Amino acid sequence: MIEPVLSVQNLKTQFFTRAGVVKAVDDVSFELARGEIMGLVGESGSGKTVTGFSLLGLVDAPGRIVEGAIKLNGTDLTTLSRADIRARRGREISMIFQDPIATLNPLLTIGQQMLLAIDAHESLSKRAATARCVDLLTQVGIPSAKARLRAYPHEFSGGMRQRVAIAIALLHRPAVLVADEPTTALDVSIQAQIMLQMRELAAETGTAMIWISHDLAVVSSLASKLAVMYAGKIVEQGPTATILRDPRHPYTAGLIASLPAMATPGQPLTQIPGTTPSLLSLPKGCPFAPRCDKQTPACSKEPEMTLEASRGWRCFHPVDPFAGAQA
Repeated sequence: MIEPVLSVQNLKTQFFTRAGVVKAVDDVSFELARGEIMGLVGESGSGKTVTGFSLLGLVDAPGRIVEGAIKLNGTDLTTLSRADIRARRGREISMIFQDPIATLNPLLTIGQQMLLAIDAHESLSKRAATARCVDLLTQVGIPSAKARLRAYPHEFSGGMRQRVAIAIALLHRPAVLVADEPTTALDVSIQAQIMLQMRELAAETGTAMIWISHDLAVVSSLASKLAVMYAGKIVEQGPTATILRDPRHPYTAGLIASLPAMATPGQPLTQIPGTTPSLLSLPKGCPFAPRCDKQTPACSKEPEMTLEASRGWRCFHPVDPFAGAQA
């Protein structure tokens, strides 16, 4: 059996506020193999970004990881000191943030920022480091890469800045890359180009990726594995094609049904009733129950993950496995 490059086991991240304890990530588990891309989807506030921050040790007070393990190449990151985690961040595990203009320093050229990122973990000659920067900028589709090293972030378009952010994240060929909705603010054509390049880079470099998004359609074209989050928990996970064809959790089925491509022309779009509950006051039992048309008294208890072959779901009343095929 191939050892996973990343294994997350029963991860719990909580924020201790004056109003109460926010269970932002609650008992999350998944594994990633080398070169594998997993989509992490759900509505805003479901815990996707906090999951990504937890993997890189970026959760600040009043939040902290209270339970679970994050094993990167066999090493549990939750047992390391902040200095040790910082030494691995960027080199072994890296992240692409949603807004590149907020992460790139406007006072430094692109070349200076990339060279600083290399110097943080490796001792290379300036010529070798510059060559690596040019090579990565070329890989992510930046034209005249060598000349653009002298440019500042404001001289790039939004799509180009995001490509630069991707190149910086890949400078050390990390084992795992977390991408937090990196194409949300880009137009559709640029979005498609970047996703194609990311898929090719994962295949070429062997970097495993977690692609965080609220857009199921975007993730479905990129990821081979899918994890659906709701109220801090993964409610369904498994192969992307299988889940899209036959979703078992009612929330997953609702997300798929609400896609514009699934709508009948001239008819209103399907929507999930209600809103995501506050993580400060979650309903007793299944958190999705108040919005679910399958709710019964059994839903007053919290469902465990039901495992079947390569997939799993948390629901007492899963969707008919043949419903998707009939639709």
